[in-house]
Amino acid sequence: MANDHTLTLPIDASGIEDRSDIKALKAVLIDSAGAVQSAPVKLSREGQAQATFKLQGPNAARILIGPAEASDEQMQGLQTLAVDVPLRAWAGKTTLELAPLLVRPFYWHWWRRWCRTFTIRGRVLCPDGSPVPGAVVCANDVDRFWWWCSEEQVACATTDADGVFSMSFRWCCGWWPWRWWTTRHWRIDPSISERIAEALQRNPKLPPLPPPGPVPELGLFDALLARDGVPTGPTAAPIDDPAALDGLRLRVLEQLPAIPSLEVHRIWPWAPWHPWWDCTPDINFKITQNCGQGDVVILDEGCADTRWNIPTTLDVTLVTSDDACCVHPRDPRCPHGECLVLSHICDDLVSTIGGNIGAAPAPEGYRSPGAIATHGDRPYAGTVPVKGVCGDWIDYYEFEMSTDGVTWNALPPNSTGGITHVYFNPAGPPWFVPVGFNFANIDGKWVIESLAHWESVHGAKIWVGDITTLLRWKTTTPSSPTGPTALFADDTYYLRLKAWKETSGNLSNPSYPTLCGTNDENQVVVTLDNRMVGPGAGHPTTPDHPCVGVHLCTTEPDTDFVAIRINGNPVGPCAIVDGQTGTLEIDFLAHDPGGHLAFYSLHALWGENNSRNLLSPILVPSGNLTRLSAAQVGPSYGAARAGSTVENTPAAIAPTWHGGTMRLTIGNIREAFPDPCCYLLDLRSYKRTIDSCDDDYEHKNRSTFTFTVT
Repeated sequence: MANDHTLTLPIDASGIEDRSDIKALKAVLIDSAGAVQSAPVKLSREGQAQATFKLQGPNAARILIGPAEASDEQMQGLQTLAVDVPLRAWAGKTTLELAPLLVRPFYWHWWRRWCRTFTIRGRVLCPDGSPVPGAVVCANDVDRFWWWCSEEQVACATTDADGVFSMSFRWCCGWWPWRWWTTRHWRIDPSISERIAEALQRNPKLPPLPPPGPVPELGLFDALLARDGVPTGPTAAPIDDPAALDGLRLRVLEQLPAIPSLEVHRIWPWAPWHPWWDCTPDINFKITQNCGQGDVVILDEGCADTRWNIPTTLDVTLVTSDDACCVHPRDPRCPHGECLVLSHICDDLVSTIGGNIGAAPAPEGYRSPGAIATHGDRPYAGTVPVKGVCGDWIDYYEFEMSTDGVTWNALPPNSTGGITHVYFNPAGPPWFVPVGFNFANIDGKWVIESLAHWESVHGAKIWVGDITTLLRWKTTTPSSPTGPTALFADDTYYLRLKAWKETSGNLSNPSYPTLCGTNDENQVVVTLDNRMVGPGAGHPTTPDHPCVGVHLCTTEPDTDFVAIRINGNPVGPCAIVDGQTGTLEIDFLAHDPGGHLAFYSLHALWGENNSRNLLSPILVPSGNLTRLSAAQVGPSYGAARAGSTVENTPAAIAPTWHGGTMRLTIGNIREAFPDPCCYLLDLRSYKRTIDSCDDDYEHKNRSTFTFTVT
C-alpha cells in the first residue's frame, strides 16, 4: 500500500525569546503497529515550523518533539513534548493537519541540557608509574538503590603506547522511569550492605531482614512495615515501576534509624531517589588488557570508587594491578662503557641476598640474610630468573658458574632457559607481539642474543613487561615418577655473565663486564635447596610412617606422629579413648635434613568447622613444648634463632634449623578436646625455600591422626 495519507503537525516556538542555542528540532512518529519514522523540523525566523509524515492509510499515532541531535530511540525513552493522534481524527480524510503545538520555555530550557556530550581523558599506569599500552578502558555510570549497585557502560577507549586514552559520549536525562529501569543491571554493593546491616543491628526492635539477593526486590521491606508481626498490606507497586518507590519511601524511613552517611551518599530511602533525572553521570572504570594471555582484568573499580557528578571534561589517572603489561623505560642512568649490573634474582634485589653487593656478607646466597624471623635466610629452588641492566652494548652472552668463585664452567645447556619478550604494536592487530630469545650454539659457544642486538636488526620496539631478564636458570628438570630432579647439588653458587661481540655472524671480543661504577667483575651469588618427591627421595617405608594420602613421600620436610598418650596410655589410629580428665602427650616429627625448616603447626579439628591451635599458649595454657631429638623446638625459624626460651637455647645459628622430634604435653586434656567427638590431629611443616620465585612456602608436608574422645 502506498503512503497515501499525509499528517502535518504545526509547531509554534514564537514564545521563546532566545532561540539561538537550539538550531533545529526533530519530530518522531510511532504508529499503532510500532513503526517509527522521524522528520527534521526547521524553525522560521518567527519560530514557526511544521513536521510532515506520510502514512499507509489512516493510523493512530504518537508524535514526539525534541532537539535534532537526539536519536529516535532516545526520543521514545525521554520525557518530552508529545501529541497523540487517535484513529477517529482522520474521519475518512487522507490529509490531516493537527492543532499547532506550542513550545513553552520550560521544554526549550530542558532541551538545552537533556543530552550533553561528556569527555573523559586520562592515562593508565602501572603501580611504578610505567605506562600501560593497548588496554581497553571502559567507563560505567553508577547508581545505588538500598544495598544494590547498578553499572551501565557508557563508553570505551584503548590506550596508546604512552597509556593515554580519550573517550566521548552523549549523556541524556529525563527518562521515563520504567524505560530507565530496563537499562540497568544490578548487584550487591558490599560496602553499603555492611553499613546498612550494622545500622539495623543497633536497634533490637527492628526485625531481621532476609539476606540480600542479586537483584532489587521490595518484599524484604514487608517485615519492617508489619504491625506486631502482621503484614499491613502490599509493599508497593512492582519494582519495574521505580517511580512508585516515592510512595513506599516515607513508610520505610519511619522504621529506620537516621544514618547521615547514607543520606550523603544518596542511598534510598534516606535520600530521595530519582536517578532517571540525573543529568550528570557518576563514573567508575574497568580496564582489561590482552598481552597474549587472554583478556585480563587489570583494574575493576567498585561502586565505592565512583566519581560522582563528573564535569563535562574529566581528567583521570588510573593505576592498575601488577597483572598489567607495562612499558618500562630503559634506565637512562646507565653509564657509557662496557659495564653491567646483575640486579635481581627472581624479583628480589641482589642487595637483599647475602654475599651480593649492598647485602650482608653472610650467609651467602640467602634472601633476608641473618634476619631473626620466619622469613629469614631463604634459599632458592626450581627455575631461578637472573636479571640485569645496562647491558645494551652486548651482542650475545653466556653464563658461567662456580662453587668457589675461582674455578668457572659454562652452565650446561639443559639448565639455560630462554626468554620471551613482548612488544606493543601501535599498528595492530596484533597489538602485542611475542619474540622468543633462546640459547643456541654459535661458534661452539652456548649463547643467547641480547634484546639490543635484536633491535639493531629489526628496529626499536615498545617493549612491555619486564625486559631485564637475562637467564631462566633451570636448577631442576621434570622427572617421573620422582617429581623434579635436581640438576645441581644443594650448595652456594656464583654466576657471572660473559659478553660477546658479533661481526658478520661470528662471535668475537669476549669479555667479563665490570659492575658499573666499579672495577669489580659482574657476579651474583645464590644458594640452592631443591628436593625430590617420590621413589628415591629417601622417605622411610615403615608402616608407622606411611607416605600415603596427604603425606608426601619426601623428607624435605618430613612430618610424623611418633606416639600419642592419654594419661600415659598409648593411643592408636581410630581408637576410642576416655578424654574427660588427665594429661595428653604428643610426640611428633617436624624435620628438614637440609636445615631450612621455616615453621610447623599442630591443630585439633572436630565437629563441623571447629579447629584449635594446640601450640597456642592462649588457647591451651597448660601446653608445654619440649625437645626430644631437636636442638630447638621453634615452632618457627624466628623463635629458634631468637633463643628466648629454655627449649630454644642455645639459639640456632643462621642459616640452619633442622627441627626434629618434639613432645607437646597438655596438662588439661579438655583444653585440647573440649567436646566428646571424633578428632583429627593435623600436623604441617614448611621449608623456607623459595621455589621458582614462589615465596609462599610451597615445600611442605603434612601428617594426620584420628581417634574418638568420649
